[in-house]
Amino acid sequence: MNTRRAPDPRSGVLSLVGNTPIVEISRLDTGPCRLFVKLESQNPGGSIKDRIALSMVEAAERDGRLTPGATIIEATAGNTGLGLALVSAQKGYRLVLIVPDKMAREKVLHLKALGAEVRITRSDVPKGHPEYYQDLAERLAAEIPGSFYVNQFGNPANPHAHETTTGPEIWEQMGHDVDAVVAGVGSGGTITGVGRFLKSVNPNTEMVLADPEGSVLAHYIATGELVEAGSWKVEGIGEDFVPPIANLDLVSKAYTVSDAESFETARDLLVKEGILAGSSSGTLVAAALRYCREQTTPKRVVTFICDSGNKYLSKMFNDFWLLDEGFTPRAHTGAVRDLVTRRFDSGGTITVSPADTLRTAFSRMRVADVSQLPVTDGGKLVGLLDESDILHAVVSGSFDRPVREAMVRDLVTTPADAPIAALNPLFAQDRVAIVVEGDRFLGLVTRVDLINHLRLESA
Repeated sequence: MNTRRAPDPRSGVLSLVGNTPIVEISRLDTGPCRLFVKLESQNPGGSIKDRIALSMVEAAERDGRLTPGATIIEATAGNTGLGLALVSAQKGYRLVLIVPDKMAREKVLHLKALGAEVRITRSDVPKGHPEYYQDLAERLAAEIPGSFYVNQFGNPANPHAHETTTGPEIWEQMGHDVDAVVAGVGSGGTITGVGRFLKSVNPNTEMVLADPEGSVLAHYIATGELVEAGSWKVEGIGEDFVPPIANLDLVSKAYTVSDAESFETARDLLVKEGILAGSSSGTLVAAALRYCREQTTPKRVVTFICDSGNKYLSKMFNDFWLLDEGFTPRAHTGAVRDLVTRRFDSGGTITVSPADTLRTAFSRMRVADVSQLPVTDGGKLVGLLDESDILHAVVSGSFDRPVREAMVRDLVTTPADAPIAALNPLFAQDRVAIVVEGDRFLGLVTRVDLINHLRLESA
């Protein structure tokens, strides 16, 4: 029986920010080292950014830049926005967030549920472009009277939060014995603040950067040269410039980590360690594991679980998303079979039976976000049902009619070994491709599948 005493009740959810636990990694290969992760996902807003959100808002309140009823404005790739949304909701401020369009859907829904106003902008433009998220936020702040532009990238209260809370917590939790800390740079607050504190108590502590492939920071640390940024899918870390508050002089080593390695590591963390972590945490742990395995003497290494993986269930924890984004190896035969990503024989195709009601069929369409469903009976394809079939049937009848009364039975099929160009005439007729191999139904191919295939081929 667990006899540990539970913590006493706290006064308000904001009092729960910080003091997050540390756990040792035990089932991943850490070489001669011991690797510990600080579970920042246990903050009330679900991420490490709760710390800086509270710090920056309270600093602005103290110096009079933020007054009751004001509007808070910020540019964010996700978690800073969630932290600000939590703080703003508790303190009664209006919050307007400018976010790039690669942000996970779960984060956007979470932000809106907390009452934030979310404005989506492009993620494929550099700093200086009018639609770059930071430039857009700064411009908006100038237009809205009485607003406060947080500017996490240049706000000294950002690294101060980590210098006064995160760093000291690590030092105490690790028994004053820390050889290295691996962190990423989004705004630069974590690596700067934690680095300042740990260097002050132990100058030999190494600060190690984990950087997504495509970001400019690892290359800058290695060479002093700023190059043109690429693109990456990991959210929250990596930059196309050096943030003003980021003190990269504290960093002794940097690792570049691909999206594929980040996602694979995050999924391994869940399966092997039971830790549901986000995409940036996958980058940090991947870099930390590399660092640990390179050592020739035992070291005590700390990194962060920056946020929870429940914000990425529709992305890196979704096998179909990984497949659609090209992270899962697949055959390239040049035939139509290459485009069938949701195969019927492996349970990837959402179907209905002839006896199901149109209400059931429409519900499955909505949940799966598709506009047509194969109709199967005993494992055999017997028809196809799309939105227009349902509309025609319910206008003249009801949703309780069986699918068999509305489905199309006269099916035009496409052999799996047909060339991809064979799809063009079908799509010109507003049809979906029903792909078969002999008398076996493989799955459907839509225009979106073809477009995505062409996108990956041109990447």
